[in-house]
Amino acid sequence: MKPENRDIYELLIIAGSFLLLVPFLHTHRITDFMIFCIFVLSFDLLYGYMGRLSFGHLLYLGAGAYGAGLSLRHLTANPLLAILLGIAAACLLAMLAGLIVVRATGACFALINLAFNQTGWFLVMSPLRGITNGQDGFGIGAMRLGFFNFGSATFRFWFVLITLLLVFFLLKRVTSSPYGVLVRSIKEDETRVRFLGYNTYLYKWLTFVFSASVAGLSGALTALNYAYVNPNTMDVHKNVGAVFACLIGGAGRLYGALIGGVVYMLISNFLPLYVLRWEMFLGLALLIIVFRFRRGIWGSFEVWLSRAAASARLRAQSGKGAPVK
Repeated sequence: MKPENRDIYELLIIAGSFLLLVPFLHTHRITDFMIFCIFVLSFDLLYGYMGRLSFGHLLYLGAGAYGAGLSLRHLTANPLLAILLGIAAACLLAMLAGLIVVRATGACFALINLAFNQTGWFLVMSPLRGITNGQDGFGIGAMRLGFFNFGSATFRFWFVLITLLLVFFLLKRVTSSPYGVLVRSIKEDETRVRFLGYNTYLYKWLTFVFSASVAGLSGALTALNYAYVNPNTMDVHKNVGAVFACLIGGAGRLYGALIGGVVYMLISNFLPLYVLRWEMFLGLALLIIVFRFRRGIWGSFEVWLSRAAASARLRAQSGKGAPVK
């Protein structure tokens, strides 16, 4: 199969999978799922591919949401331009924070990001209250630009679905390129990569900024989907959602990010309706995954598929080598 045809089939499968949810869930809920999947994809680029765990990635989702929301409120009525300004806000913030953050590794990297996230949350809550309206947040009116009618739940569903497919396609190309190989090499052994003459600091900074920009896109889409922005968009406690989703689906795998994002959203949205202490079951699920299925759902499926293919090849070879009676 040609690579371009394979890409088309993969995108069709992803789109069809979300369309299959339509008879069971409201389109607004599915749109929320897809936006979260975009955020998980951005986090997986940082954690799964570059090996840097962040407890403050939600800062850039919030920056994208506030950037888009404030743009619509004060600068432009064009929703597409507002999305671009939201991405730009997250990108600029990551460019500045990344100069410090990417110098750290391990727990220091995670906690520095957490500190930046908490600082951003505090700024929108109190010092910038005159602009952000503090804890109350602010609403966004119905946004329409010709065919682009973000006041329609159906249009938002299709727009976010197409955006998710484009983000997935872009990330697949990036992660399978020589640049992506270098990023994964930094995860495995940064010292050796640096010894080969590569500027690992630059590549880590670029990956951090790119990841934050995709998170900013998910934040801008969140603002348009809810027509409302408040500090909950960068609440530090919600960072655990992306971590859980990556581990459930399989870190370092784009399909795993999608599967983990949907599974986590299903658990967090519907399990509380039936179980009061639903977080306990989520914790148990995480323990099972960490100790029994460390590759996550998609990673375990890949292992099973490769073993099945190897067994099939062995059977075929043994059949060919059997004596003819």
